[in-house]
Amino acid sequence: MRYKHLTIEDRSKIEVLYQEGYTECQIAEAIGRHRSTIYRELKRVESASYDAQLAQANATEHQSLKGRRSKHTPELIQDIQTKLELTWSPEQIVGCCYQNRLSFKTIYNWIYQGVIKVSLNCLRQKGKRRKPQEIRGKFNIGTSIKECPSVVKKRQEFGHWELDTVLSSRGKSKGCLAIFAERKSRFYIALKMPNRPKESMLSTVNRLIQSFPKEALKSFTSDRGKEFACYSDIEQQVIAIYFADAYSAWQRGTNENSNGLLRDFLQEGPFSLENYDKNLD
Repeated sequence: MRYKHLTIEDRSKIEVLYQEGYTECQIAEAIGRHRSTIYRELKRVESASYDAQLAQANATEHQSLKGRRSKHTPELIQDIQTKLELTWSPEQIVGCCYQNRLSFKTIYNWIYQGVIKVSLNCLRQKGKRRKPQEIRGKFNIGTSIKECPSVVKKRQEFGHWELDTVLSSRGKSKGCLAIFAERKSRFYIALKMPNRPKESMLSTVNRLIQSFPKEALKSFTSDRGKEFACYSDIEQQVIAIYFADAYSAWQRGTNENSNGLLRDFLQEGPFSLENYDKNLD
């Protein structure tokens, strides 16, 4: 029997059943698919949740690239190598220059196969680093991310932002960056803050509010760091704010992915806020 690819209807059913706690076998029986199909589908998920729309988009992109021969001409290899040496990531290279023509995984394969002659030190993710100890504290009130509407989760409309702060990797500076990442477009803004108290964050959020029309700011999602304890003041401006669960960075994936890319453009190591005025002005 010829294999039939999962449809968006299949994936929507998987999403509902998976969220309700069904096992792979139970889901397979419910939608009339082999359990190995469901197992492979859920294994591709990089977070603790399954998003049918995102899974369908990934499958469509994979099919569009399938069967194409990835010809590495000397000109192509040289262009990619030059960008890697300029600290571009494979994801950036594909997104900016070769979207729908080349997969970033192909670039990684070419690097590991020696087709692209570049040091692994040029790659942004070179291994785990010890992060500064978290000392900012948390709070336990506010609306959980579990209560945010599906239009936010599925990135269906512009205006839903993820908030975060980025500190110096050395932990020496009180200054930081307030990060605002729009979920649908991945539009990304970094604003300087002198420190991280909630008053500084509220002032920075107000700067963002003054810079955009009301329709462009529909909701915020953040972690429960104490700098976001100003959430009630934000909600008074008719902007909903939701809080991610502890140890669940995947719930704010746009922030987590983009913060590392921001560091590529800042000097002296992964991130130096000792010189952040010089780096950002």
